[in-house]
Amino acid sequence: MPTPAESSKHAAAAAIDLLRENSLAMLAQRELERRIVAGEIAVGAKLNEVDIANALGVSRGPVREAFRALDQAGLVRVEKNRGVFVRQVSLEEANEIYEVRAALEGLIGRLAAQRIAADEIEQLRAIVKKMLALDKSRKAEAYFALNVEFHDVLVRAARNGALATHYRRVVNELDLYRRETLLRGSENIPLSTREHEAIVNAVAKGDEKLAERLLTEHVLRSRERLHGALAKSRSVRGE
Repeated sequence: MPTPAESSKHAAAAAIDLLRENSLAMLAQRELERRIVAGEIAVGAKLNEVDIANALGVSRGPVREAFRALDQAGLVRVEKNRGVFVRQVSLEEANEIYEVRAALEGLIGRLAAQRIAADEIEQLRAIVKKMLALDKSRKAEAYFALNVEFHDVLVRAARNGALATHYRRVVNELDLYRRETLLRGSENIPLSTREHEAIVNAVAKGDEKLAERLLTEHVLRSRERLHGALAKSRSVRGE
């Protein structure tokens, strides 16, 4: 029978192992999320537990936990007896997600106008300046990254953790669809940039109602632009 000291030592070792496993699972989740959202892992791709564990240098346990978390986040789907796949978002689902995002963005705009700090306003202005520099080059991938950064600053400025959690899930789901279609609508970059500029001005002035309206309209216009890009793509292909 182990002594109290030995039992305590075993308990401490077990706690350390559990903490390590949880930390590795979180790291695996974040890396897989980054790769999926960045488009490095294709929409619809099957995720192999063993291959990913080897690639990340971890055991299969943390990868399995990461899969569960990504399933809850709406980025992957787990199919019984088939495996884990990067989620494919349909046009109908994307339309619904846009409506939810529009409501969340409106609330973010209202709260950010109340709570934003001076340095965050400067961050937003700097991002818009970079967006303006892309107006002529129309580099969609670079613009996509700036757009994500812009809205992330606004979410932080809203100072509401629960809102941020819901927002990030919705955005992750929508990005699975938007990234695939972004290149088809790069001519809309100047329009989007002007909308971002107006949003910053409203938030900087503390105009809650205007910021709320502009962000809501911005999301719904983004949906319209996406539909236009898809229609144009189908026309080019003769569908």
